[in-house]
Amino acid sequence: MARQKGIIKLKGTIGDITFYKTQDGHLAREKGGIDASRIASDPAFQRTRENGSEFGRAGKAGKLLRTAFRPLLLNSADGRMVSRLTQAMVKVLQADLTSDRGLRNVIDGETELLFGFEFNIRGKLGTTLFAPFVASIDRVAGEIKVDLASFIPANMIAAPSGTTHFKIISGGAEVDFEAETYVVATSETAILPWNGIATAVISQTNAVTANSTKPLFLTLGVEFYQQINGQMYPLKNGAYNPLSIAKVSGV
Repeated sequence: MARQKGIIKLKGTIGDITFYKTQDGHLAREKGGIDASRIASDPAFQRTRENGSEFGRAGKAGKLLRTAFRPLLLNSADGRMVSRLTQAMVKVLQADLTSDRGLRNVIDGETELLFGFEFNIRGKLGTTLFAPFVASIDRVAGEIKVDLASFIPANMIAAPSGTTHFKIISGGAEVDFEAETYVVATSETAILPWNGIATAVISQTNAVTANSTKPLFLTLGVEFYQQINGQMYPLKNGAYNPLSIAKVSGV
């Protein structure tokens, strides 16, 4: 893989060289690889087919989880979040100790491995929110909760430059990876001032199906705002808003 230089950037294929654009800039690479029909049938590529099958399954599972939490991710995701989540899902599948290689799946894997996943690598929850919180999942009642005791925002939230206000957000999701369906609920505080005055106690309950037999997830995050002439504006379009998986209950 080579990086293109110069004023004119090329896209497409010339001879055996393909020119394309990525987040890392304009790149070029030589065409090549093995014929797809051979990969699909040659016994020598059995492991390749198995890996491809599981990678596709991980990608589909990651997309379903992203879709469930889309209302929160609109302002809290980095440009490489999709690939990072797929990689995390691959590890979930690889923890499946009952299915044959190539058939491993999320349900028989370990969804708890997604605990702590950061949807925004540029603004992590652990380096942003220092106020203690209690995350809990009551599977019987179908309640996915987070509770924060009163705290002083200026002391307990590391806010980016320009912040005047913030909001605590959370979401609870019940995800059926087999049927590709989900139930989700989200919560948010009012837009609160980022100052030296203690907040009230914050308690958010996100309701899903009671007695669910599906994996349950809790996400927790912070959104930052700047007040200008009485109007609230999302700070830097959410570039530094953290959102993390704070609790997981597998099956």
